[in-house]
Formats: sequence, structure tokens, C-alpha cells
Amino acid sequence: MKRAAISSYFHRFHYLYHHPLPCFIPTRSSPANFSSSSSTSTRPFPDYSPKKPSIADADLVRHVSTTIKRRRSEPLRRVLKPYESKFKPEHLIWVLMNIKNDYELVLDFFSWARSRRDSTLEAFCIVVHIAVASKDLKMAQRLVFEFWAKPRLDAGNLFAHFTERLIYTYKDWGAHPLVFDVVFQVLVEAGLLLEAEKLFHKLLSYGVVVSVDSCNLLLTRLYGNFEGIKMAIRVFKEYPEVGVCWNTMSYNIVLHSLCQLGKVKEAHSLLIQMEFRGNVPDVVSYSVIISGYCQIGQLEKVLKLMEELQRKGLKPNEYVYNNIIGLLCKTGEVAEAEQVLREMTKHGVFPDNVIYTTLISSFCKSGNVSAAYKLFDEMRRKKIVPDFVTYTSMIHGLCKTGKMVEAHEMFSEMFVKGLEPDEVTYTALIDGNCKAGEMKEAFSLHNQMVQKGLTPNVVTYTALVDGLCKHGEVDLANELLHEMSGKGLQPNVCTYNTIINGLCKIGNIVQAVKLMEEMDLARFYPDTITYTTLMDAYSKMGEMAKAHELLRIMLDKGLQPTIVTFNVLMNGFCMSGMLEDGERLIKWMLDKGIMPNATTFNSLMKQYCIRNNMRATTEIYKGMHAQGMMPDSNTYNILIKGHCKARNMKEAWFLHKEMVEKGFSLTAASYNALIKGFYKRKKFVEARKLFEEMRAQGLVAEKEIYDIFVDVNYEEGNWEITLELCDEAIEKCLVKKT
Repeated sequence: MKRAAISSYFHRFHYLYHHPLPCFIPTRSSPANFSSSSSTSTRPFPDYSPKKPSIADADLVRHVSTTIKRRRSEPLRRVLKPYESKFKPEHLIWVLMNIKNDYELVLDFFSWARSRRDSTLEAFCIVVHIAVASKDLKMAQRLVFEFWAKPRLDAGNLFAHFTERLIYTYKDWGAHPLVFDVVFQVLVEAGLLLEAEKLFHKLLSYGVVVSVDSCNLLLTRLYGNFEGIKMAIRVFKEYPEVGVCWNTMSYNIVLHSLCQLGKVKEAHSLLIQMEFRGNVPDVVSYSVIISGYCQIGQLEKVLKLMEELQRKGLKPNEYVYNNIIGLLCKTGEVAEAEQVLREMTKHGVFPDNVIYTTLISSFCKSGNVSAAYKLFDEMRRKKIVPDFVTYTSMIHGLCKTGKMVEAHEMFSEMFVKGLEPDEVTYTALIDGNCKAGEMKEAFSLHNQMVQKGLTPNVVTYTALVDGLCKHGEVDLANELLHEMSGKGLQPNVCTYNTIINGLCKIGNIVQAVKLMEEMDLARFYPDTITYTTLMDAYSKMGEMAKAHELLRIMLDKGLQPTIVTFNVLMNGFCMSGMLEDGERLIKWMLDKGIMPNATTFNSLMKQYCIRNNMRATTEIYKGMHAQGMMPDSNTYNILIKGHCKARNMKEAWFLHKEMVEKGFSLTAASYNALIKGFYKRKKFVEARKLFEEMRAQGLVAEKEIYDIFVDVNYEEGNWEITLELCDEAIEKCLVKKT
């Protein structure tokens, strides 16, 4: 037990003494009556009958007592020097009987006696009683704490003797029931919970129930682990039977314990019962249940509890708002989480660094770095200091969106502010540089972190390996993999997948397959990504039989293919001209309850459009709708180009209108197809309108289209527009091309 913890206990005992406690009504004349559990089954405290001193002992005790009472400012060690050799432990109690009304003298004399030899347990208990009776709870607590904190103490054997002496000396040496709270709380704080429970039940036989505050301390200490939480709930159920009157704090502790066990519904039920049992829930009661529901993602319950809390005139605290913001961020509702931030500020509850960092991190993860930046600036304006976690979140978000200049600026700012980046910060920046192709900078950062005594982890190496693979430096990536293993770091599935992807991109599928076999031997079993990567490589090479075989192996191993896996296969079938196999794949997916997405259908429709088979394309499009799958921007662009090529301009124009209404945008290729289609059908108004719309959106038309509208405007005498289009065509079609 750390001595530094003592001072925090003293405040609690000071509070106990100066505030009346429920079920704790001490009386000096009849100690058995305070908080009595059952008057019929209690017994009185024993009378104190110490051993009588001999004539010689009585004479020595009288001389010592007179000497220390008469001494002025002289230290005891000096005035008692003549008696040291004759003074025995049993003399201590007899002297205490003579000086017990002078509390300061009792402490000084006890200190002197203990400095020469250990006092008896009886004398120790007497001094504790005197301290409590003198309202010095801090001293009483310190004495008991030091006793139970002795090293190599056999608490089990000593406890019975200690309790017996404490009870034996109670009646004549203070008879103040707070002494039992002092001892009970020290036992709890010292972790002697079994002994604390034994004391509780021992005192019941004397009609004494320790205070509810002491019982609350026991409940608090118990919920440190799973078994302790279960014991706390048992104590909460059993203690009222013997006279403990639980208060709101008691309920709050048990509510927290139930939530810790994942029994949030039971905790909520107990919250409702509180009022019926005469305890009014406070903001802490509600915040505990709100936190519990936040942990299991029950947002509706959280919002209802918030309404109930405010209806009762309670003000949500920072803890409540923090949990709600955390839940919303976890479920991806970051904008709503920011609204909660605004609401808490409006209600006078000011967010701290943790709340801001939670929001910043979530905005960065969702790719909304501008929103994260605004919150970061707001923090600094409000003098809320961002810590290294806040900076790391910002750096990660900036790297994720490719804003490497800003990420490096933020990294440099950390050092200026005296913050030390950790492995996570460096890894985020290394990964960002690798993705941006800045491999020299990435390795420079790697070296810097090593020089600072930080150890690159598997994620750091995987980022570097990924960067090298994307640059075709697969051999270097393999060397790095061996270096990593040499440092005792085991590559994970992600690391292997990165190198396999790199090998596939440079066309070295043989080596990629070999590496996958090595994964099996190293017990890093290939996952869905591994198989999908290899299937993609085989599909692009037109080796669909091998790709299909990998799918079969995947399924045999119990791995679940993702929609990406099926889209890779679909793309392969389409690129190989195996459109019927592609249609069969969609049918097989639907039969198995696997829903294709828009990309799956798009691949097939694109190939039928290229073949100018718009009937088959339309059938697939209808089938897509029948399955409840909504077309995306790519779907519309594929269909528009296909219908324009087949001269179905009416259908193409209808699809154009529909996609614009849905908020999708045409690609430059779709605009070119529509403009040329309308021009050939002599629909000049529609063609010109689309051309102007295309220019307004900053898209570049084909040279052929510029030629058409240069001629049209020249013939109409629009010299200014003609020259403008000529300059634009030269700049965008000729200069940029060269």
C-alpha cells in the first residue's frame, strides 16, 4: 500500500465525522443501539478489566505519569531517561490510564514507547480509541493503516486477535463507534476484503452496522475485477437485511458494476426501482446507464434517458456528452456528434481535450479533414491544448487524403509544442509518404524514429513494403521483409498480401503463388484478400480457369468471398469475352443469397454495349432494378454511351435527365457521345445546350466537337465566340496533348 495514498483517505474520515450518516447514530451511553441490526440477538460490549500492577510497577507508573505531566517543553526522551531501563510494554497501558484525558500527551508518550520496543496489541487499540474519541480521525486512520501495511504480515492469523482486542478495549476507552468505520475502511483500502467482511459480521453480533459510506467503499473496491463485481452485487442484495440503508451513491456503484458485467438492462431496471425504494437518482445514476447503452450501441435508449434526465431538471454532465459523442462517432454519425458538441456548449458544459480529439479522429477517419481542421483551430482558440493523440489523428487524416505538405507541417508543429510523436504518429506519416510515392522521405522518417529510440512495428514495415511494391521494387520489399523478421517482428497477413499484390502487378504470379504457400507454412493463413488479389491477376491475364479454381479453394477452406471477389471474377469474364459465364455468375450469386452490386452489373453491361447489343444490356439493366439494386453514376454513363452508339438518342436523353435528377454527373465521354449523337440527328439545339453545359463544368470536349461548333458559330457570324472556341481547342486539345 503506497504511503502517498494516505492523505486521500483522511478527507473521507473527516467527512464521516462531520456529516451525519444514514443508519449510523452513535451514542456514548449505549453503543449497542447505534445501527442495531436486531436487539434480540445482540450482546453487550465486554467490560475492560486490565491486569493490576504490582506495588513496584504502580510506583514506577506513578513516577512516569507525574514526570511527563509536569514536563514543559523538554522532549520525553530526556525526562524519561531515568526510567528507560525499567519500562516494560505492560507499563504503557497503566500510564495511558493516567493521562488519557490529555490527547497530545497520549500521542507523544505512545510514540516514545513504540520507539523503544513494539507496543502490545491491546495498547495499540487503546490509542486508536482515544484518537477517535478526540475527533482525530486522521491519526486513528494513520495508526491502523501503518499496522496493516507492515511487510510480511499474516493478516489471516492476526485479524481475529486484533478484532478481539479492539472490541475488548472499546467500552472503557472512548466507546465511539466511528472507530469501527476507521478500521473497516482501512481493511478495504488495504485490499483485505475478506477481513473487512468478517469485521462487518462480527460487529453485527454487538448490534453495530458500519456506516453506509464504509459499505460504499467496499462496493467501490470490489468492482475492480469480474469476480469482485459479482461479490459487490451480492453484498448490495444482502446487507440491507442486517440494517444497511443504501443511498444514491451505493446504487450508482452497483449500476456501474452491472454495466461492467454487460447487464445494462438489469442496471436500467434498478435505476427505475431506486425511486420506489426512497433513493432519488442523480445525474451520475443516469450517466452510468447512458454510458452502458452507449457501449452496446443502443442510441434510442440513450436519447430517451437524456429526455428523462432533463425532464427531471437534471443537467447532463461532461461524462454523459462524452459517451454520446463517442457512440455517434463509432457509428459513423460524426456530423450528429458535432451537433451534440454544440448543444453541450450551449448548456454551459464545456468540452475537454478528449471530446475534441474523439471528434477530430472520427472526421479524419471519414475523410472530412476540413471539418477536423476547423475543430482543431477551435480547440486552440478556446485554449484547449491538443495533445499528441490529437496531432496524430490530424496527421493520419491529412495523410489519408494525400495532403502531405500539411501533414509534415503538423508533424513539425508537434516538436515546437514540446510534444513527442510516438510509433503511431511516425507510422501514419510513413504510410502517407509511401502512398504519395515519396519513398526517400518515408525511409528518412523510419531512420529518425529509430534514432529517437522508437521501435518500428509490423504496421510501419507493412507501409514501407506496400510503398516499395507499388513502385515495382518487389525485391527491395522482400529484403525489408527479411530485415523485419531478423528483428523478431513477425509479418502478418497484411504484410504478405502487400507483397503478393506487388508481385501480381509486375506480372510475377509464379512468385506470388509461392509466397502464398510460404504463408501457409508460417501459419499466416491466406485470407479473402490474398485469394482475391491472385484471382484478379489471373483474370487480367485471361486465365479464368485458374481464377475460378482459386474461388473453389477459398470456399472449400471456409473463407467468405466479398463482393470485390465476385467483381474481380466478373471483370475477368467480361475482359475475356465470356459474357454468358458472367451472367451465370450473377445467377449463381443470387441463388446463394449473395447480392451483386452496381459494379457487378456495370462490367457486364459495358461489354454488351461495346458489342452494340443494347437488347441484352437493357435486359441486364431491368434485372438490376428487379433485384432492388440502384444504378450508380457509372451505370448511367455506360448506358448513355451505349444508346448513343446504337443511335437510340431518345433513350439516351431520358437517361441523361434521370441521372441529373439523381445528382449524378456525366463524364466527358458521355457528353461527347450525346453531342455527336444529337448533331448527327440534326438536333442542334440539344447538342449546343449540352456543349455549353460541358464547358461550364470544366470538361474537355473532343477536337471533332470543337470543330463542329467553330464552324456553326463562324457560319452564324459569331466571330467572338468562334475565336474563343479556337483558342480553347488549341489549348485543351492540341497543346495539352503534345
